[in-house]
Amino acid sequence: MPISGELFKIVSRLSLQHPPVAVGFLANAPEGMGRIERPLPAGCSYWKHASEGHAFFTTPQDHENCTVGAFTHGVTLPPAKAQELEGLIGTMVQLHYLRSEEVAGIPHRGSPMAIAAYAPLSQASFEPDVVLFRGNARQIMMVSEAARAAGIFESAAAMGRPACAMIPQAGESMAGVASVGCIGNRVYTDLGDDELYFAAPGQAIGRLLEQLDVILDANAALETFHRERAAALA
Repeated sequence: MPISGELFKIVSRLSLQHPPVAVGFLANAPEGMGRIERPLPAGCSYWKHASEGHAFFTTPQDHENCTVGAFTHGVTLPPAKAQELEGLIGTMVQLHYLRSEEVAGIPHRGSPMAIAAYAPLSQASFEPDVVLFRGNARQIMMVSEAARAAGIFESAAAMGRPACAMIPQAGESMAGVASVGCIGNRVYTDLGDDELYFAAPGQAIGRLLEQLDVILDANAALETFHRERAAALA
């Protein structure tokens, strides 16, 4: 489902270093799309790979290297990997990185994962469940304002660890989610210290981009106004 050329021109106005990534959870692999060549270290590694221009699908086995990401994506883990997940969560609790009572509330997909497809948004041949934007604070500010104008960011939710949990949160709540990422995600995706994410439900991406065009124009006009005012009052 490639977005129209006109809508993609709006995305280009953000001057993102990484294009938005479409993520789809499907029953079958998209026709003509190949499987990832080898499992990557973490589920979020696939976001980075897609943002580099690759379109591909993954299976549950391709997500077993990161058991936390597998959990958030609805992967049914084999016993040894399920035990590994329990041990990792236990370590996080011991380090006071997580509180034990938080674990049950970590967003995760309610349906078992069969296929997860990834592609740059402009190349997506499938209907995305979630579209991931990666950018600096100013760029994500613009996206979040557009999402609010589109009616999908009313709660102004912001998430942190684990970063992969924003995918089920956005996909199943049908609402936008801002995320500051997590340390694992920053390692596996080379997310910059000044970068963060916004996850939008795929069904609303057209509305969001239409509002983004308006928001970018409005911010340009308001920036001129505030700079002139600040100079006058200096």
